[in-house]
Amino acid sequence: MKKYSLYIIILNLIGLLFYFNLSVSKKEDILKNGKLVLLELAPVDPRSLMQGDYMNLRYEISTNLGTDNIPKRGYFVLQLDKNGVARRVRIQKDNKPLHENEYIINYHGTNSWQISIGADSYFFQEGDAHKYEKAIYGGVKLDNKGNSLLVGLYNKERKRIE
Repeated sequence: MKKYSLYIIILNLIGLLFYFNLSVSKKEDILKNGKLVLLELAPVDPRSLMQGDYMNLRYEISTNLGTDNIPKRGYFVLQLDKNGVARRVRIQKDNKPLHENEYIINYHGTNSWQISIGADSYFFQEGDAHKYEKAIYGGVKLDNKGNSLLVGLYNKERKRIE
């Protein structure tokens, strides 16, 4: 019986490592091939804006939704202006239909009044809070399935804050 237990543990470990590597590979693909989109940051309560070495993020596209008849999971359909700043066009349950020059980003409802796109905080080196206080945009890379990856914060000139 002990022999089988060892095989089961090894098989589970191999499965876990495979899944982890697949997840990392997908994120690297988004970083390499994804479309950079700037999402305007919505105001956050200043008392909770900076907490140690990270910043809570909230995006303008997920505000003023009027939570009636919004699916718990779905997609924000976005259009970009000439500067690459996104604005929400509509909300839909599926990733289709999608018109020309539209992009999707998936979301999920964390509760009845809050919507998340998955990039809700930005971590930075301790002592660098003063640099990020002026952030106006969150830069995310999107793939064609609506998956997103936060790549940085940007100032009002749309330059990445480093």
